[in-house]
Amino acid sequence: MRKLLPLIGSHPGGRAALTCRYRCGDACFHEVPNNSGNEYAGDVIAAALSRRSVLRAGAVVGATAAAGVAVGIGRAPAAATPAAAPGKGWEKGRGKVRGAARGLRFAPVAPNTADAVTVPEGYAQNVVIRWGDPILRGAPAFDPEKQSAKAQAGQFGYNNDFLTLLPLKGERGRQVLFANHEYTDEELMFTGYDADNPTREQVEIAWAAHGLSVVVVEEDRRTGKLTAVPRHHLNRRFTTSSEFRLTGPAAGSDLLKTSADPTGTRVLGTLNNCAGGTTPWGTALSGEENFNQYFAGAASVTDPEVKARLRRYGMSGGASGRKWERFDDRFDLTKEPNEANRFGWVVEVDPYDPDSVPRKRTALGRFKHEAAEPRLTADGRPVVYMGDDERFDYFYKFVSSRRMMKGDSRAAREHNLTLLDEGTLYVAKLTGDSPADGIDGSGKLPSDGEFDGSGVWIPLATSTTSHVPGMSAEEVYVHTRLAADKVGATKMDRPEDVEPSPRTGRVYIALTNNSRRGVDSNPAADEANPRNANKHGQVLELAEHWDDPAADGFAWRLFLVCGDPEDPSTYYGGFPKDQVSPISCPDNIAFDDYGNLWLSTDGNALGSNDGLFGVATAGGRRGEVRQFLTVPVGAETCGPIIQDRRVLVAVQHPGEVDGASYEQPASAWPDGPGKVVRPSVVAVWREDGRGIGA
Repeated sequence: MRKLLPLIGSHPGGRAALTCRYRCGDACFHEVPNNSGNEYAGDVIAAALSRRSVLRAGAVVGATAAAGVAVGIGRAPAAATPAAAPGKGWEKGRGKVRGAARGLRFAPVAPNTADAVTVPEGYAQNVVIRWGDPILRGAPAFDPEKQSAKAQAGQFGYNNDFLTLLPLKGERGRQVLFANHEYTDEELMFTGYDADNPTREQVEIAWAAHGLSVVVVEEDRRTGKLTAVPRHHLNRRFTTSSEFRLTGPAAGSDLLKTSADPTGTRVLGTLNNCAGGTTPWGTALSGEENFNQYFAGAASVTDPEVKARLRRYGMSGGASGRKWERFDDRFDLTKEPNEANRFGWVVEVDPYDPDSVPRKRTALGRFKHEAAEPRLTADGRPVVYMGDDERFDYFYKFVSSRRMMKGDSRAAREHNLTLLDEGTLYVAKLTGDSPADGIDGSGKLPSDGEFDGSGVWIPLATSTTSHVPGMSAEEVYVHTRLAADKVGATKMDRPEDVEPSPRTGRVYIALTNNSRRGVDSNPAADEANPRNANKHGQVLELAEHWDDPAADGFAWRLFLVCGDPEDPSTYYGGFPKDQVSPISCPDNIAFDDYGNLWLSTDGNALGSNDGLFGVATAGGRRGEVRQFLTVPVGAETCGPIIQDRRVLVAVQHPGEVDGASYEQPASAWPDGPGKVVRPSVVAVWREDGRGIGA
């Protein structure tokens, strides 16, 4: 039997207190922002549950299975028909398959606490780019003892999270890497850091270390090594001081105007970027997540309505953790009450245009965006799926009213850069199909053998029209959480990254954990979130009616209920649990060309370092989880990219262990003892040059 490592730490999900402090402002130790009753039986749901929706719900049993196996990708074979309980309509049975699924044929890495990126036997790796590596012309080499805001603004930022690689025509062997930089950990960045009294220089360096990076990378075809190309004309840095445009239906709203921007259309910076997405027209999307922690003074706001709105977004205290308000009034809510409304959006960046200004897309709503992953309808309209990474918050989608233009012409690119400004924003309401008394909070499967059910998409706003009684369209977009509260959306266990399968169209949602589920007066377990005090999280699989991304209803089921396979509350897609790698706290997700789902973890609560896992979603080995790598001590695995012959991961916050500091590091990664710990991007490939897991 597999031996798991001893449990460590007391923070939810296995995170260090240091991570909780700097990443999300100790969100898990604050009052749950969502204290809504979510009881609503008005016209909104009545419209969503129209006769058409009900008929579709009945038809989904056959339609999703039929529609989901029609498309193959690249050199991969056609997807095998997956398996499920008889009569569910998802699949018809498991075929007999020998060995691991194609794409996952590697020796799984064992759980460990090594201070290294550990990969399977026969695989090699290299660091592609580190925090502080120069990428712009004139930027100096990184010197941790001589940091400056000017230097950092030309260097790769801190705590890389989301990654995407885009093709670069005309430059053989090169691609464009987009990365975002979620947050800074000043205790690991600066010698002698005093959290109560940061210096202006330290604050300005942190401003420059946040944001986004665009950097061209080049492969060595002989070895598989991937390296950054400094000073390329496409390389860019966006920081807390860079200009961004607000676009879409809320742009120019009085709710977005400040003394520095009376138009409500121009914002300085982007904060706490987490997962994102890649559009079919070749741009990168990045979600602003725990932005609330950067703003001070919420406790001093006197207007009760404004105070309630701030509280719903996690702002209720006095001074901020980083004390930025001492150096810029815009971070003081008593002086600039609307500044916080200018964060919490999805940002779109055109990495091919070095002169473009990134756009914050208000039509996609404002909340703690963990992801924004698009797919196209049959008639070419983009649909973007999004999670709000907070305990008891919601899952959303946006359906554009405009069709994508094909090609790379200037006209096509200009048109496609308007697609996310007009459409309908929805929130999900899920209903289980088991009796309520069959969900007892233990994770025990209900009598039908599966956690599953149906759901509806409740419309919140369409461009300038609100569908939420008592709220204008601008209020819906700026205070999206409050709108979703009003219409009775389903409270989820931290919906994080979301990814539609390019093979089947099914949508997979990582629900990382929720230590407060069923605790005190908080909502108890339901069929989609079946465990109280949920430490390990789950992965939900969703099938839109008729495989239509614009549908108003869907079927759903839990694909994985994570944790120790020997724990009876876990579920691995029906696969024998004694044959899987244990996985806890799924976060970022991606697909390979074979249709396998890859999951990175954040805060593994089983005692091992975080890692990257592949799991088959179809065929006889559906639900078999295999661990591909682990990251160093204190680190989180982010931004996985799964290519034919290469895997990339963002190694975030290495060495972020309680008690660690610049002077006393807990990790020597990536450059060895005596060197400062540096978040980095890592590439992994097979030493024999063959495909990953083939």
